[in-house]
Amino acid sequence: MSDPRDDVAAQFKAAAEKLERAAAHCRIAAKHYLDRDVPRGCAHAFAALGDIASASDAIDANARLHAGKARIDLDPGSST
Repeated sequence: MSDPRDDVAAQFKAAAEKLERAAAHCRIAAKHYLDRDVPRGCAHAFAALGDIASASDAIDANARLHAGKARIDLDPGSST
């Protein structure tokens, strides 16, 4: 049986890879815009947004999972 933390770690690694890919698309988009190649610049800009959205979805899913498991102590004097 696998540890669920391993799955979460793998999802965050995948999100990081998508964000690194988005950064690469942004660098390529910038080069295309400097070269006055707007259509190719737009294509890479949109590709970057898609990778960012995918990474965000994975992070959001983990945030929802964590929210469902986090304890809430309703005692105002508590330090948790």
